[in-house]
Amino acid sequence: MSTIRNKIDPAFNDLPDVDYASYVRATQKEGVAPMSWADAFYPDPCLPSHVSDAVKEALDAGGNHYTMPIGDQELRQEIAKKLLSYNGIEANPDTEIIITPGSDTGLYHAIRPFIVAGDEVLIPDPSYSNNFANIKIMGGIPVSVPLKEANNFQFDIADMESRVTEKTKMVLMTNPNNPTTTVFSRQKLEQLAEFVIKHDLVVVIDQVFESSIFDDREFVSMAALPGMWERCVTVFSTSKSMSLCGFRVAYNVACAEIMRVMHASAVYILGATNTFAQAGALAALRNDDFVEDYNRIFDLRRKAAYDTFNAIPGVHCLMPEATFLIWVNISELGTSGEIAKLLREHAKVAATTGSNYGKYGEGSLRFNIAQLDETKFEEVLEQISVTLTGYAREKGIL
Repeated sequence: MSTIRNKIDPAFNDLPDVDYASYVRATQKEGVAPMSWADAFYPDPCLPSHVSDAVKEALDAGGNHYTMPIGDQELRQEIAKKLLSYNGIEANPDTEIIITPGSDTGLYHAIRPFIVAGDEVLIPDPSYSNNFANIKIMGGIPVSVPLKEANNFQFDIADMESRVTEKTKMVLMTNPNNPTTTVFSRQKLEQLAEFVIKHDLVVVIDQVFESSIFDDREFVSMAALPGMWERCVTVFSTSKSMSLCGFRVAYNVACAEIMRVMHASAVYILGATNTFAQAGALAALRNDDFVEDYNRIFDLRRKAAYDTFNAIPGVHCLMPEATFLIWVNISELGTSGEIAKLLREHAKVAATTGSNYGKYGEGSLRFNIAQLDETKFEEVLEQISVTLTGYAREKGIL
């Protein structure tokens, strides 16, 4: 079998081995709190009744056929309304929107038409792990642009300028950022727009967490800025914005010139997104009041987690600006791998190591603060506090 492994593209062999079976066993049988998986409220039910009703109605109507590979027309029309009202983007539902079976597939589909071997891609770092992996799989070269805690993880355009070369083709980013939760400011995004135009680049931006923004922060869609519509592909999802993770319904938005290529390649890369799930997503978009209820929960959770982590010696974090995640600096205690292992063994908590999010992510951990019911959440925060405080005492940090 070793000879078979040698035949695999090295880009795939270089990907980290992930033992999902062990993760499931740990969370289901060993009682490990699953705070590393970006699925809100997992494993508890959280499906609004009007969404489940829409799925059942589609099933009862005998809707067991494909939609077109670009997605259901009614859903695309509803998305166009949402884009105009929330994002300030006027998109034609027939020629500038495509439905994808999840944002991970959508992200790959957004990047692939542009990247060939040797192309360089600027990625604010820490960033979503798939941003780095996708570029490597395609033969491109991911170039990390550091996001510094001292700057609240806002990028510095000078760091972009110092890394751009004649091989640079794309800026690839997530806003709000996963894992730091940063909402990139209008000023920074306007600077980035000028930079992209100046160097004749394209932007692929993942906005899957856009519906959970706190403290009345302004959220700016890159594609709505002057000069960006022609250079930008935006990836959206109902998984994070509406907690419909299992539905696997997402969508990409871009100008018609770019979208023509995505429509043409949809049948080869995407296939048609699940018909019944699209019916549910349509119902969710037409009545999305439940999202605000979720955000109220996320808001309370982020404040409780912020207080807990900042009370632990050798640990600190910024208040999350968005999402249901929190990004915690544990570098005084040890590496992210060491502390993640400590938490799993002694606090029965699964967290994601910061090194998973780029070379500047080491020394931090990412926690999903919306995977447990309220009582369990409070208990787990206490377990984390006791475990890390005890470890800090052992290291003489107290």
